[in-house]
Amino acid sequence: MGKMHVPGDRCLGLVLPGGGARGAYQVGVLKAIAEILPRRSPNPFRVISGTSAGAISSAVVASQARVFRHAVADLERVWGHFRSSHVFRADSLTMLKSSAHWTAALIFGGLGVANPKSLLDNSPLRGMLARSINFNAIQESIERGYLGAVAITAAGYGSARSVTFYQGGEAHQPWDRVRRIGRREPITLDHLMASIAVPMMFPPVLLGSEYYGDGAMRQATPLSPAVHLGADRLFIIGVRNEEPDPLPSPGEEIPYPSLGRIAGYVLDALFMDGLSQDLERLTRINQILECQPQSYIDTNNSRLRFIDAMIMLPSRDLREIAGRHVHEMPRPVRLLMNGLGALNYGGRQLVSYLLFEQGYTRELIQLGYDDTLARREEVRAFLEGVPIDAPCGIVGWRDLSEQYSQRVRTLKLSGVS
Repeated sequence: MGKMHVPGDRCLGLVLPGGGARGAYQVGVLKAIAEILPRRSPNPFRVISGTSAGAISSAVVASQARVFRHAVADLERVWGHFRSSHVFRADSLTMLKSSAHWTAALIFGGLGVANPKSLLDNSPLRGMLARSINFNAIQESIERGYLGAVAITAAGYGSARSVTFYQGGEAHQPWDRVRRIGRREPITLDHLMASIAVPMMFPPVLLGSEYYGDGAMRQATPLSPAVHLGADRLFIIGVRNEEPDPLPSPGEEIPYPSLGRIAGYVLDALFMDGLSQDLERLTRINQILECQPQSYIDTNNSRLRFIDAMIMLPSRDLREIAGRHVHEMPRPVRLLMNGLGALNYGGRQLVSYLLFEQGYTRELIQLGYDDTLARREEVRAFLEGVPIDAPCGIVGWRDLSEQYSQRVRTLKLSGVS
């Protein structure tokens, strides 16, 4: 078993990566946590960091941090009643105009200032978020001690940097690393719309002097904002835990990948790969720090410290769930998806990210809820700060248990005391 690590000043961070419609799973996990905690408990997470769809949930919890259960109830109310029309304009006329606009731009080699800005118009989502979130209440949560800091990440198209906008106390200092920075700013609706602006799908958002898009772009280290803001224990809710598609049998015809399959692959890489890579990076750092008596190493401008982490991942393949609910999509959207080849077996990936319909989101909420309650005592212990007795202080990541459990004690450091 791994070395038991006891954190010093406990600072629990919540990390909500992006995932489009799959973000409903995160709501189910948070709903179960609210049930595990005493009824009127405040938000248990000192630091909250969200990206893309996770940014929305982060802002809602931060704005209602006084009573965690109330915040989660609002999240469930929204996600449990989703329709595609709440996220983007999905009527036949709008979809026809969008298709004609893009076709004309391609035929005529561009339309100058009239070029289409995105495939879909997500103004309905902006309106819904404006009505649902009291952004002024975030500062109140911080001042009253129910929250330390909240962070929302977006990608700057001009600077080609991952920018984490955060709102917190004076103790939280900005950071500047290679192609990623932390910038102190009051969180607004524009920050959320920028973080969820999936490239090509939704329009970029102007913040200051730069346009921004989906925060998952260029976010190679999705765990770092919470760590920069002081978290030493991370509760991470991912939305991918799927088996690879089976390889074709010898002699079987290999179908050419459709545009829908390629688009789904791109979104999957955009939303998911950074988290897996950062978890592996955290594992290696924790391996090194386990060899240090003080469980940290001071560098020139920062301190590497041991970070405990618990990861919640779906127990079922979300692509299969999406396949059962694809008929709920509005007909114009289904026609678009069908044209992209996204309604067959290979296109399930894309649909699983874009299926903002209540049958699908409710099933994901229930799955997240059930998965968390199945680990109720483990989750409760982690929230209460009980030390983790697991390889590298990380639990819940299947890749870790398979790839590192047999190697965790093989690390040797020379000349380190």
